[in-house]
Amino acid sequence: MSSQPIPAALLPEASPRPSHISGKRAIRETASLVFDEKDAQDNRGLESKRARCGLLLGTGAKAKHSPAMNVGETPMDQEGDEHANLNEHDEYPLSNFSSRANTFGATCPTVSPFAVGPSSAATLPNSVAHPPTPYRNGQTVATPSNAVIGAKKLIIRNFKHRAAQSGGSLFDSSWRILEEAVIAIQKKRKVNASLEQLYRTVENLCEHKLSMEIYTHLKQCLVNHVRSELQLLLGDSHTTVLFLQRLDALWQEHCQQMVMIRSVFLFLDRTFVLQNSTVASLWDVGLEIFRDVIMNNDRIRKRTTDDIMKLIETEREGAQIDRQLVKSLLRMMSSLGIYQSVFERRFLETTTALYENEGRNLSRDLEVPAYLLHVKRRLEEESNRVDYYLDASTRKELMAVAEKSLIVDHMEAIYLGVEAMLHGDHCDDLALIYSLLARTKNGLTHLKNAFAAYIKKVGKAMVTDTERDKTLVADLLVMKGKLDNILKSCFENNEKFVQAEKDAFDYFINTRANKPAELVAKYLDSKLRSGNKESTDEELEILMDQVIVLFRFIQGKDVFEAFYKKDLAKRLLLGRSASVDAEKSMLSKLKQECGAGFTTKLEGMFKDMELSKDLAVAFKQYFDHGGPDRTLQHSDGRIEFSVNVLTMGHWPSYEPMDVVIPPYLAEYQELFKRFYLSKHSGRKLQWQHSLAQVLLRAHFKPSVVKELQVSMFQALVLLLFNEKTEWTVEEISASTKIEKGELERTLQSLACGRLRVLLKTPRGKDIKAHDKLTFNGECNDKLYRIRISQVQMKETAEEHSQTEEQIFQDRQYQIDAAIVRIMKTRKSLAHQLLISELFKQLRFSVKAVDLKKRIESLIEREYMCRDKEDPNTYNYVA
Repeated sequence: MSSQPIPAALLPEASPRPSHISGKRAIRETASLVFDEKDAQDNRGLESKRARCGLLLGTGAKAKHSPAMNVGETPMDQEGDEHANLNEHDEYPLSNFSSRANTFGATCPTVSPFAVGPSSAATLPNSVAHPPTPYRNGQTVATPSNAVIGAKKLIIRNFKHRAAQSGGSLFDSSWRILEEAVIAIQKKRKVNASLEQLYRTVENLCEHKLSMEIYTHLKQCLVNHVRSELQLLLGDSHTTVLFLQRLDALWQEHCQQMVMIRSVFLFLDRTFVLQNSTVASLWDVGLEIFRDVIMNNDRIRKRTTDDIMKLIETEREGAQIDRQLVKSLLRMMSSLGIYQSVFERRFLETTTALYENEGRNLSRDLEVPAYLLHVKRRLEEESNRVDYYLDASTRKELMAVAEKSLIVDHMEAIYLGVEAMLHGDHCDDLALIYSLLARTKNGLTHLKNAFAAYIKKVGKAMVTDTERDKTLVADLLVMKGKLDNILKSCFENNEKFVQAEKDAFDYFINTRANKPAELVAKYLDSKLRSGNKESTDEELEILMDQVIVLFRFIQGKDVFEAFYKKDLAKRLLLGRSASVDAEKSMLSKLKQECGAGFTTKLEGMFKDMELSKDLAVAFKQYFDHGGPDRTLQHSDGRIEFSVNVLTMGHWPSYEPMDVVIPPYLAEYQELFKRFYLSKHSGRKLQWQHSLAQVLLRAHFKPSVVKELQVSMFQALVLLLFNEKTEWTVEEISASTKIEKGELERTLQSLACGRLRVLLKTPRGKDIKAHDKLTFNGECNDKLYRIRISQVQMKETAEEHSQTEEQIFQDRQYQIDAAIVRIMKTRKSLAHQLLISELFKQLRFSVKAVDLKKRIESLIEREYMCRDKEDPNTYNYVA
């Protein structure tokens, strides 16, 4: 039966710890891993302890044992003992110890203290070794093999009675042996006694109640040695690195020595120390002595801190240092519990001073992007410093110090560069500034405000610049796309930044009332009109989605509706729509955005066009069947005549213009009127010639035939030249009855455009009453069908004002309905509360003075009245 080695104390960890592990805790953890201390003491007799003659220090190799180790061994001895493992820590390797040779060869970087010597264990012949005695619950259990019929004496042969020794003489003689071993370990000499003998000596003294004496003498022995080392260290005049290396070597040796000394006094550590809460463990005693003697010496402490700070300063300047040395010394301070008081406080103060000075100088000398790159590098260096050799507890304060000194204290200078970054679309710099400011309190809030201020500034300048009206919507779309990309790639689509962008657009796009809504409608008209070959169907769909985003910010959506409806009417009536699918897709997007009520009239326009197609088919059948009421007197019937019947409530309002229609066209109009009224009695038709289109076949010299696609007014002028080849402006006006301004634009399109069907005398764009026009028989073009566009009338300030007034007239019904709806719900309401509620409910911007006019109008019409006691309060009249 082989004996198990006695467990050694836990060794210090090489990895960084926030604070050193208590020696008692280490003892308890060791004991708990091996066996329950109380059960072991209950089940193990004093004789079995004294009979144990072997102590093993296992390092992974299987240990041998002498026969003497079987004496008095019990099953609890087999299960309770454990190797005293001195090689538990990588930094203090020890060689294997064999109990058969009774030697202990401890190898470490600098010491090998124990010499090979004979075993001091008493050896009993195998013949007298008794078998193990079974135990149960701390009591001897009788078994058939050990049952006794009669009382007999138990005689142990070769038993030598140990002579009693007085406590004083026992301690003196034993301590001399122990002291020599301790000093040998400290002096790096061989130990004459075996580790087994030393362990037994300590155990014997403890059993004689001399634990405190051992503890006190050992502590003094340790103090004496460390004091002698202090004197050598004080006399060290080496440079910074060599001094720190000497101190680190002293610390490493001290730890190694304490590991071996603690192994010798393990019995003391596991019995006396554990049972006395006021007594520190041997490991803790070693730490306390090193701290009190070495590190609490003013000169050593100051020089150590100064030299470590010099190395860190050197590293911050870009040089390479021995990081492992700094790491080891800082771990030493952490183990001794002086890291914060001796090093960290000064380190943070030095760091603050360094970065405050650096931030002050560099923020002034460098451009913002270059300064931010420097800050990023510095923060990464400090974080890496914590990862490698600083204590983890330093990270929070260190990063806070660096961030405050390099970022927070220079916020204003950093924000000044944000506008240039946004303007130049510098995504990398913006992403960097976002990541840096995210480290600071309220940093992103200030960046968000700067982002919003930039959008408002640039957007307002764009909207209020009347010279860029033609490109405003396109420019806003480009700006929105750029900002969205910045939000995604630089600001991580932060919700607060996204909302800030929306608020900024909502602000600046409405600084110019109604105009952005009109321009958005005209932009869509240019994209949905035929002849637009800039984009495919997919690209047009994406473009419409982008325009809808801008549309959301517009408060005057009814203005947009008015202009969009006017342009849609032209596209539908003149056949200029690029794609019916695209038109309906846009209508669907508007409906989804504003509701069905917003698109009711627009949908009605599409419905009218569908019904008109069916009506044209029915009219053709009606005309083809003939009859006395369908006879044409001025035409041969070869004219293709079609009519679009429009519901007045759905379409824009147009001023009717009575013009002279040639008889062969007038009889077609009359015929269609009879046909339509026969199907829809009670209805009234009003002809809108300004929206009509005519396709003429023109014969030029020599034998050139072209088709001219013109407006009704252009057709009326050209048909006059079938009667004679030369007309004055005054004659044309009298013959057609076209309004003067419209006639001038019509003649300009025919005589002053790219394709001049008419020749004007004298030349020039100005049209006067006595100017003469003749048919240009030499006119020619490579195309067979030629579209002659009408010259558009430029909108004057007065006309624009009239348009706005018309829009406000349309809004009056919505305002009146909103006022009545609110008063009907509230019954009684103060003037200011009513105005405030109206601002919330109306979809368009309106002035308070205009709302007051509508309130007065409703009071006059007796929808509401003023309160008799409070004139500023209104009451609803049921």
